[in-house]
Amino acid sequence: MSLHSSKINRTFISAAFIICLLLSTISTPAQQRRTPEGGQRAVVVDERLAALRDAPDFSATLLQRMSRGRMVAIRGSKRSPEGITFYRVGVTRRTGGWIQSEAVVSTGRKSDDERLLRLIQNSEEFDRIVRARIFLDVFQRSPLRPAVLLLYGEAAEKAAVGLSRDAARRLDEKEMAAGGAPVFSYFLNYNGLDRYRRQGITFTFDRTAKKFHYDGASWREIVRRYPRSVEAEEARKRLEALSAVAVR
Repeated sequence: MSLHSSKINRTFISAAFIICLLLSTISTPAQQRRTPEGGQRAVVVDERLAALRDAPDFSATLLQRMSRGRMVAIRGSKRSPEGITFYRVGVTRRTGGWIQSEAVVSTGRKSDDERLLRLIQNSEEFDRIVRARIFLDVFQRSPLRPAVLLLYGEAAEKAAVGLSRDAARRLDEKEMAAGGAPVFSYFLNYNGLDRYRRQGITFTFDRTAKKFHYDGASWREIVRRYPRSVEAEEARKRLEALSAVAVR
């Protein structure tokens, strides 16, 4: 093998190693929320009830408070004297405890999709979006999915109104002009969008009106996957309205 070929091979191997290393450091939300082994998969949807205790009793020692979206493994259950069902759950390999059953939902438990839908319907603003995102991730085959997709999209478009107002108030026109970048790019980099992006929501930006709009992904899914559902007609109307804005 020539010296030139040897150098090329070493360069190729080094590049491949770097690519593999970079890929290994990338983690998806699903990977970040891995369920501990040895139980039925469940996810926290009501953080108000998500107190992990060392026994199935409200007077037991509090181990930690768990946030929405936290994955747990249900390994048993017990009913308290007050009539409350507690689940014995694994949180990590070394951490476990007892949590009130209503704090979580699971595909293995009948009617949990219905219960989560009711919670979504009675949630407001960002809480509705987060819980709807959990539903869409967990209950992928639920017949209630079109209803949740519609709620998710409606909440996102409502959020776009507030984001447009907040961005216009916080982004100073003189500073943007002095910065030299296109004005629209300041809006699309607005930090208020970040938490929505983490929930899978993408916004478009109307440069003329300087307003954000939901990109309509959930409405398109309804039309594509559930064209005969009762939600499909409303989804089509929403997409038509969005199309009118896009061509302006």
